[in-house]
Amino acid sequence: MQGKGVIKFFAILLAVVCLYQLSFTWVAHKVENDAKVYSKGNPEKETAYLDSISTQPVYPLIGHTYQYCLDRELALGLDLKGGMSVTMQISLRELVQTLSNNNPDPVFKQAMADAEKDVVEQTSKDYITLFVDAYEKRAPNAKLAAIFANSSNQDKVKFNSTNSQVEAYLKDQASAAVQQSYTVLHRRVDQFGVTQPNIQLQKSTNRILIELPGVKEPERVRKLLSGTAKLEFYQTYDNTEVYSLLNNVNSILGAKAKAAAKTDTTKVTAAAKTPTSLKDSANSLLNKLKNANGKDSSALNNKSQLAAQNPLFSVMSLVTYPDANNQQQLAPGPIVGYSQVKDTAKVNSYLRSADVASVLPRNIKFLWGVKPIEKTKVFQLYAIKLAGAENGPVLTGDVITDAHKDVNQLNGGYEVIMNMNSQGAQKWKNITAEASAGANKRAIAIVLDDNVYSAPNVQNEISGGVSSISGNFKIEDTEDLANVLKAGRLLAPARIVGGEVVGPSLGQEAISAGLLSCVLGLVVILIFMIAYYNRAGTVAVVAVLVNVFFLLGVLVSIRAVLTLPGIAGIILILGVAVDANVLVYERVREELALGKSIRIAVADGFSHALPSILDANISTFLTGIILFIFGSGPIQGFATTLMIGIITTLFCSLLISRLIFEFMLEKGWDIKFSNPWSSHTFKNANYGFVKNRFKFYAFSGIFIAAGLVSMVTRGFNYGVDFGGGRTYLVQFPNKAATTDQIHKELDKSLGFGSEVKTYGADKISITTNYLINDTAPDADDKVEAALIDALKVNPVTTITTKDILSHQKVEATVANELKSSAKWTIIIAILVISAYILIRFRKWQFSLGAMVATAHDAAMVLSFFSLFKDILPFSLDIDQAFIAALLTVIGYSINDTVVVFDRIREFLNLHHAKTDDPKEVINHAINNTLSRTIITALTVVMILIILFLFGGDVLRGFSFALLIGVLFGTYSSICVATPVIIDFGKKDLR
Repeated sequence: MQGKGVIKFFAILLAVVCLYQLSFTWVAHKVENDAKVYSKGNPEKETAYLDSISTQPVYPLIGHTYQYCLDRELALGLDLKGGMSVTMQISLRELVQTLSNNNPDPVFKQAMADAEKDVVEQTSKDYITLFVDAYEKRAPNAKLAAIFANSSNQDKVKFNSTNSQVEAYLKDQASAAVQQSYTVLHRRVDQFGVTQPNIQLQKSTNRILIELPGVKEPERVRKLLSGTAKLEFYQTYDNTEVYSLLNNVNSILGAKAKAAAKTDTTKVTAAAKTPTSLKDSANSLLNKLKNANGKDSSALNNKSQLAAQNPLFSVMSLVTYPDANNQQQLAPGPIVGYSQVKDTAKVNSYLRSADVASVLPRNIKFLWGVKPIEKTKVFQLYAIKLAGAENGPVLTGDVITDAHKDVNQLNGGYEVIMNMNSQGAQKWKNITAEASAGANKRAIAIVLDDNVYSAPNVQNEISGGVSSISGNFKIEDTEDLANVLKAGRLLAPARIVGGEVVGPSLGQEAISAGLLSCVLGLVVILIFMIAYYNRAGTVAVVAVLVNVFFLLGVLVSIRAVLTLPGIAGIILILGVAVDANVLVYERVREELALGKSIRIAVADGFSHALPSILDANISTFLTGIILFIFGSGPIQGFATTLMIGIITTLFCSLLISRLIFEFMLEKGWDIKFSNPWSSHTFKNANYGFVKNRFKFYAFSGIFIAAGLVSMVTRGFNYGVDFGGGRTYLVQFPNKAATTDQIHKELDKSLGFGSEVKTYGADKISITTNYLINDTAPDADDKVEAALIDALKVNPVTTITTKDILSHQKVEATVANELKSSAKWTIIIAILVISAYILIRFRKWQFSLGAMVATAHDAAMVLSFFSLFKDILPFSLDIDQAFIAALLTVIGYSINDTVVVFDRIREFLNLHHAKTDDPKEVINHAINNTLSRTIITALTVVMILIILFLFGGDVLRGFSFALLIGVLFGTYSSICVATPVIIDFGKKDLR
């Protein structure tokens, strides 16, 4: 074997890198376990512990902080670990107001207010209908056209249009605005980099539910999603101008605290006087604060005394620098203070109190920076100058036409290039000219949702409407800012009305059972490989374990989020990895049967198996590429795992395994590729697969036909993802009730199709598709009553009406988008694979056979789920997990089919194929590779049976879909794909 040194070097390097990447997960979990021990079950103490240690070094020797390790641990998706749930409300009232050009008519304004009130109480009617009803009720003879008709919409609304025509126009605009908000939010979520996001449009309430798995920066997500609500540019004050005001505020608060302690209010007015000498007062107080913070208590007895005398400055540090005499001086610029995140609320309460508001100028307000200083939890406080008659910003974001990230050519830092329309460009020219005038350059603050993103000093007048926003940016800062700027102002803005950290949709017991069953299945496979292939099976065990290690290491390094579809991809990779070893071993056994030495047999076995392994894995990898490009959500997560797994499988199966065999041969070890009981398995097999192909056609045809009839007449059991449902937020009186217990009781009474997850710290969110198609007025009451009845069977899960905190009907989570995405990605994948097979095998019959076999497997699985949906004692739901299972089946089927095709091609190219009957040659080829086909299928089926039996109720339907899919895939590669080759190539094959 050539290049052993290079292979060893890369193997060791990859192992070290993967071990390093996976170590972050171990370190982060250790810190979290320490926090649990410290808190003794108190969540507030646990949070405080983690907050305090977030910037402390916790990684042995290297010294990485806890936050650094947390950002790089193996992230689990919402279905496994939980994440963040954000509910956004699309404001149709603002849309209506904008379409009216802010009409001041009092009846119009009152009608909007009435509709907003009624939409909360009448979920059966949308906002536009309620608005028109309210307007006609308040002004029976008035015309809506008088309010909405203008030059910009004259082709849709005329001055003589009826109210019903205007209503239709408003509904069209509302529908477009809601979809626009949904599209924009979807794009932002994708740009945020979250894997497997779940975006759910609730049309009846104009709300969008966004679930983001594994989110580490919830505040950043909130700001990104709602960033376009208010984009403004403000003038700023300088720190030296504001100190006297802050000192005055500090004195007022100190005197008030002292007066409250002594019940003496006469000193407040005296204490509130402005210092006569700013410089002397500043130097005195600044140096006192420095001494106190530096643990020099000579000036003030201790920090407690400092806090009592200076309430504001005890929670907010001033922005200073030491002069030549080491005296503290005020630093120039718009930043006037620093505070720990835990103290920002107190600073806000101080600055917004009535006593303080009375002494602050009306044209000043204080805003925090959007994120803390790097590697700290310290936020900067900015002094904002309110300008103009309305005391507002000097410019708003509606003049922005585009924005994009860039690299500054002078200093190499990141920046955002911002473009404005002509109106904004003229205003911006005047604003920047004023800010850059004189020696002291002023800063312009860029504010999104009352958070300062940047406040750079303006060096020169900016004309032309193109500006560069630079600062101490990281690349993600510029991406966030550019994304928010270029989205523009929406006609119907979406605002966050609720947000919670949500728990996993799979209960902890289900997660533990699923992971345990996967590990158990892997152990069973490895034992089987050793039992079947003797010492060579041990090499396969090592190769598969190393493969899983490399796969997880790469997933962590690229910040992938592991979810249920990702686990499906890992299951498929285990099958592919075992399959590659089986292909080699079966070839080696054939070479040994020809009387070759063990060294030559191993070399020839790897050489002869290489085309089959490459064809099978390349075709599967192409599937992954197509799924990743055209898929979304769970499809992309599955594709990512699949593609990475294919690469690691080829590396481990072809190179690592070969290195191990070379080492064993050099040591002179006795290598055996079978045990006595397995040495003759499937040897000389001669089953009549080709002869009986019409029986296979008949079986598949009848089954799929019955399935199609069932799909049309009976349909499927759609899960909440595809069919929608009703969501109930429940506070369970019995805190011991688990999500698994609740899930089990609901399935018994309401049927399959419920989703149960923790919501916040002490609530449970239940979504059920029970009576989802019932549109009767009392349908909600029926479902709620059925829910209570289902749960009261078990004393632990019993609830009453008062325990249901809220409920709402939701539309299908991913129905139309995911259905369409899954359909087209599968079709495109099949076409691309068929094209690859056509190029590799040079005969269109092979390409057609692969296409038919893959479509056959998908149709068989769908047919089974429709035919047996109400018969089997477990869920056969069509949901996101099913899509992952179906993709796994397709990937496995393609892999299996290509291997069979490769052996057929080899046999057809032998000299005797020119005279022998091609049917007999093909049948012989199938029988020759039967051992490999059955062994590979058997190993995957073992994992799935264990997952099905021990993986818990929630995973049972998912594992069953995989199980029958693998069986159908194995069947089709032998009994469907090959007959297609024969019947469409009777002349060409000879």
